[in-house]
Amino acid sequence: FNDKNGSSFTGFILLGFSDRPQLELILFVVLLIFYIFTLLGNTTIIALSHLDPHLHTPMYFFLSNLSFLDLCYTTSIVPQLLVNLRGADKTISYGGCVVQLYISLGLGTTECFLLGVMAFDRYAAVCRPLHYAVIMHLHLCALMVSSSWLIGFANSLLQTMLIFLLPLCGRNKVDHFFCEIPPLLKLACVHSAMNEAEVYFVSVVILFVPVGLIMFFYSQIVRTVLRMKSAAGQGKAFGTCGSHLTVVFLFYGTAMCAYLQPHSNNSQDQGKFFSLFYTIVIPMLNPIIHTLRNKDVKGAVKKVLWKDYNSK
Repeated sequence: FNDKNGSSFTGFILLGFSDRPQLELILFVVLLIFYIFTLLGNTTIIALSHLDPHLHTPMYFFLSNLSFLDLCYTTSIVPQLLVNLRGADKTISYGGCVVQLYISLGLGTTECFLLGVMAFDRYAAVCRPLHYAVIMHLHLCALMVSSSWLIGFANSLLQTMLIFLLPLCGRNKVDHFFCEIPPLLKLACVHSAMNEAEVYFVSVVILFVPVGLIMFFYSQIVRTVLRMKSAAGQGKAFGTCGSHLTVVFLFYGTAMCAYLQPHSNNSQDQGKFFSLFYTIVIPMLNPIIHTLRNKDVKGAVKKVLWKDYNSK
């Protein structure tokens, strides 16, 4: 932000949950536990996807990318949040706020597109099983993943520049637990209706384009599955897609509630809790959701552990 008054501007105060001091200690303990489980769960998925040759498939290539993304996403927010929850000092430097917004927004946008890419992978596996290996070749998988990352961080760069070009006039109290667009927009001391409209439009595009594609792919999957004569085949197809659909509903549902709800004091509090959900809870749940009924991952865990045990 530019400071119109020309006074020195060193950083922001993240108000977070300071209006609920009795909640801060509880949140600190809960979020620390969630963060540890997020690190363990997602690191396990990445390690298994690389160690077990049976998991060297497009599905686990995308899943390990999602796990790496979730690790980075949570780490860009939670350590700072834990420090702020435990101390009286709730400041974040100007540069720290810029970096946090750029990284968290880039990773969040990338996840939106990556979930769409994963839906296409499920569509190819269920609807085009005989051509799956030809369709989902390594170069296409790498291209789709790298495109997701490129779009995510290009959008983040544009949004971050537009936000921090707004004049601030000395305002530095962010009514949130991390640097995110909606609360930062409220600090601007000029009429920011154009910026708000632009953010809303971009949010709609980023959230609804992948959702539209996911809905299209799953409508094709449902049609294909319903035509199957084997109940076992239907169960396997739905089982393969169920974990991805669960993550889609959780991530997009909470992100839409946080970004597309009307502005009010109540909505700001709700926004914080929705943000907690999609920045901390969902990255922790993703490994559990994807492995709960997954025989391949359970088999890989046993194989890796058994190998380590035998080597001793």
